[in-house]
Amino acid sequence: MTFDYTPYIPPEHVGPGPRRNYVGYGRNSLKVSWPDGKKVAVALVVNYETGAERSWANGDRRNDRIFEFPYDLAPQYRDLATEAVSEYGGRAGVWRIQRMLDSLGVKCTFSACALALYRNPEVGAYIQEAGHEGSSHGFRWEEVWTMSRTEELARIRAAVEIIRETCGERPIGWQTRHSGSLNTRELLVQEGGFLYDCDSTADDLPFYVDVNGTDHLVLPYSSTYNDHRFIISQGYSKPQDFFDYCKDGIDYLRMEGETRPKMMTIGIHAHWMGQAARTAALHRFLEYCLESGDVWIARRRDIAEWFDAHHASFVAATREEATA
Repeated sequence: MTFDYTPYIPPEHVGPGPRRNYVGYGRNSLKVSWPDGKKVAVALVVNYETGAERSWANGDRRNDRIFEFPYDLAPQYRDLATEAVSEYGGRAGVWRIQRMLDSLGVKCTFSACALALYRNPEVGAYIQEAGHEGSSHGFRWEEVWTMSRTEELARIRAAVEIIRETCGERPIGWQTRHSGSLNTRELLVQEGGFLYDCDSTADDLPFYVDVNGTDHLVLPYSSTYNDHRFIISQGYSKPQDFFDYCKDGIDYLRMEGETRPKMMTIGIHAHWMGQAARTAALHRFLEYCLESGDVWIARRRDIAEWFDAHHASFVAATREEATA
């Protein structure tokens, strides 16, 4: 007699918000091809948040956690040390990263909180002059899941206008702090003008999700190849750790890219990676990628536009191979 286990299986989807996908591209993945036959597409993302985080100086009556210091100040006191860690990103860190990018000739995506650009418009001017992508990291570095749908939409619209003013063009990409709300993706599609969002870490390739009948593109972010691991447990204890970890990742993806090219996101922050020793490790890694000859370092928008324009051919190639 076979035991009937079906009563113990929970429903596939309950409640509002995005439907989960447990399968993705499956065992055979998607047969993607990047420009010039590159084996890996690397999205270098500079998160710029200085002045957009919670702080008493911002009128929040509480402090955000920007780390570097192990001391956790009680929330009723203004945390000047944490504010200084954040300020380093705008005063020094972002410009060290700027000099490194310019020296290597690398274009990247600045995922910026609109308020951070508003308070330091010279960063937006540099993004525009250098040909980087100005993408939205929200109006502030804030917890949008606590907001009403109406309030979140208003913040999206405010972010678009500030980034348009400071960077010279409206953002076509969106990345929320942590994960977004149950409404974020619907609101982005409703507002229009967004080609992609990065509110997922669920794959090594871009993928589409259905949002009320619209195919919406998601470019996965990474919490793995991310400089926040310098300041969280089980992370990087020294800059060489970051280089070694990212090198192992890119080498394995290059091997996989012989038959199934993938994407890799390197997420950094001006206030963390902008420290000299850490920038040195990133500099070495980018040089390694450039010297390999088979890695495409690109802005998120370049990857999104390429994927969107060629997706049908990727699907066709995958089906043809599967039926051969």
